[in-house]
Amino acid sequence: MKLQHLRPAKGATQKGKRIGRGEASGHGGTSTKGNKGGQSRAGYKRKMAHEGGQMPIQRRIPKRGFTNIHRIEYRVFNLGQIDQLAEKYGIKEFSLENLYTNSLIQQNDRVKILGNGELKSKLAFKVNAISEKAKAAIEAAGGSIELIS
Repeated sequence: MKLQHLRPAKGATQKGKRIGRGEASGHGGTSTKGNKGGQSRAGYKRKMAHEGGQMPIQRRIPKRGFTNIHRIEYRVFNLGQIDQLAEKYGIKEFSLENLYTNSLIQQNDRVKILGNGELKSKLAFKVNAISEKAKAAIEAAGGSIELIS
């Protein structure tokens, strides 16, 4: 047996389709693409939401409500949580820097204190917003409040 006599097994190789090469290719004048229409032409690309002429889902479903672009999102802490967090992380001042270094908030989060629960420890607060009930409870516990804009 010599190298020049080697050949693949019978049926292992097939000729590729020669599309768009006329009648002699065996695939006719339309190159297996059917007759007319966008799909038979060069550069055709199906639109992402196209549903074959049926009304697309984004048009079938009604629009509801809106998103207020001026809304200010706050990361909320209740007074009941603050005592636990102060013990766990050893926080004396409840500020954005301390909360960020302890991975309790993200870099650009705004913090608001709400008055649910009781505050037993005396803490200093440097936050963006605070409710009236929380403000009264902090001052009653002997803490100080500084609002950051």
